[in-house]
Amino acid sequence: MHPYETIPLNVAGYIVAAWLILSHLWMLVKTDNAIEFLKKFPRNGMAGTILMATGMLWFWLLVVPFDSPIAMDLGEFNGSKNILLAAVPVVAFLMITHVREFLAVRGLGVVCLMAAAPLLAAAFQEPATGKVLIPLFAYGMLTAGLFFVGMPYVMRDAINWATASAGRFKALVLGGLAYGVAVLACTILWY
Repeated sequence: MHPYETIPLNVAGYIVAAWLILSHLWMLVKTDNAIEFLKKFPRNGMAGTILMATGMLWFWLLVVPFDSPIAMDLGEFNGSKNILLAAVPVVAFLMITHVREFLAVRGLGVVCLMAAAPLLAAAFQEPATGKVLIPLFAYGMLTAGLFFVGMPYVMRDAINWATASAGRFKALVLGGLAYGVAVLACTILWY
């Protein structure tokens, strides 16, 4: 059994709730700082390097040989593990050094794709009431991650749209905060 498959739903719920509540509270309290950070984020080289390295290292750790406790079974792609072991560090290096445009968005996309798996595994076959909030968040991360990796300008455009008016930004932040509170409530009551 892979470590991803052993994360309890309540742990996943607390992590998602903490992330959503803390990040949205920061955006609510420090609105100007948050808007400035969000507008600069897509072209933030340091954040891009850190996020891309983190995401690629995370993926690389999943394809290490079978005798490792953190290796993941890739099904019919298990024969490709040796190729991936060599290719992933090379691709990560080339992405970080040569694909500087929107690297932070692409790196965030890779991290989103990697982070969705443990959340989905935690909710898999759980009978808990309200558990749909975790997979819904994970599928949102997967969808955003695919767009961020393949079409990173979408994030820039979404940030520009979200920050175009103060009312719209506040409504989006309150929506994210409410979702975090709902996840926390479900985690406390049912997970």
